[in-house]
Amino acid sequence: MMKSQSAMEYLMTYGWAILIIAVVLGVLFQLGVFSGSALAPRAQPGSCTVQRFAGQVSLEGICQGQLPQFVAQFTGFGYIFTANQIAYPSGSQPRTLLGWYYTSGQATGGYAIASYGYSSPFNAVYPFIRPTSQALVTTFDSDLVVCGACAIPGSWQFIAETYNGIAESGYVGVGGTIFSATQVATATTPSSTELFIGQNPDNGNRFIGALANIQLYNTSLSANEVQALYLEGIGGAPIKIQNLVGWWPLNGNLNDYSGNNNNGQVYGSISFNGTWQSGYTPP
Repeated sequence: MMKSQSAMEYLMTYGWAILIIAVVLGVLFQLGVFSGSALAPRAQPGSCTVQRFAGQVSLEGICQGQLPQFVAQFTGFGYIFTANQIAYPSGSQPRTLLGWYYTSGQATGGYAIASYGYSSPFNAVYPFIRPTSQALVTTFDSDLVVCGACAIPGSWQFIAETYNGIAESGYVGVGGTIFSATQVATATTPSSTELFIGQNPDNGNRFIGALANIQLYNTSLSANEVQALYLEGIGGAPIKIQNLVGWWPLNGNLNDYSGNNNNGQVYGSISFNGTWQSGYTPP
C-alpha cells in the first residue's frame, strides 16, 4: 500500500513536468531540430569564395556544400540591390539565374526571387524567376510553367532559369526531384544593370519568405549542370566559375563571393534567420 501511494504521489508531483517535456520534445522534432540537416556542420559566412588572380579563377575555402548558418528573411518591406553596375549578358547572349526560396504561404505571381533590368516602357518581359501557385519561371516574352502546383508552402525549393540565345528553360527542384520545361524565347536587353533580389522592379512587388544562394552566370548551364547544383543542396558552391557573374549566398551578409565585387545593399529592411532549417530536406 505504501509503495502504491508513493508511486501515485510521484506521478502527481512530476507528471506535469514530464508531460511538458514530452510536448516540447515533440515540437522540436516537428521543427526539425533533431533532424540530420539540423545537426550538420554549418558554413561560416564567407567560408567559400571565388578567387580571381592573373587570369586564374579558383574556389577557395570550405566549399563542400555545408549548410549555411543564415538565410535572408524578407517580410515584403525590403529588398536587395547591387551597388555596382553589373556586366550582364543581354540580348541573345546566354545566361543563367538560380537560387533557393521558402514561402510560408502560396506566393502570387508578382513576387520575384531575383531579377535584373525592367521592361517599362517596353512590352518585353525581363528575365527573372519567381515562385507562384504553378511555380512559374518568367523570362523574356512569356511565362514558362515548369510544373503545375509544385510550389509547396513551408518547403525549401530550388529554382533556375537559363537562356541559350534561342530558348529559355526553367527548372524547379523539390523533394529530391527536379522538374523542367523549355520553350522558344525572344531575346531582350534589360534596361538596367542592377540585380534585384526579393523584388520585381517593374511593379515594385516584394518577396515574402526566405532566400539563399542566388547565382548569376553569363552562360546557359546544361540540364545536367543545373541538376548537379540542385543536388549540392542549399549550401552548394557554384560551378563553371569562369562564367560566374555574381554569387550571393546571403549567409549572414549581402556580399558577392564571385570575385567580381558586386556586393548588395538593402532598401528598406531584411534580416538574417539562423533557425531557417525547418522545411529543408537535402536533395
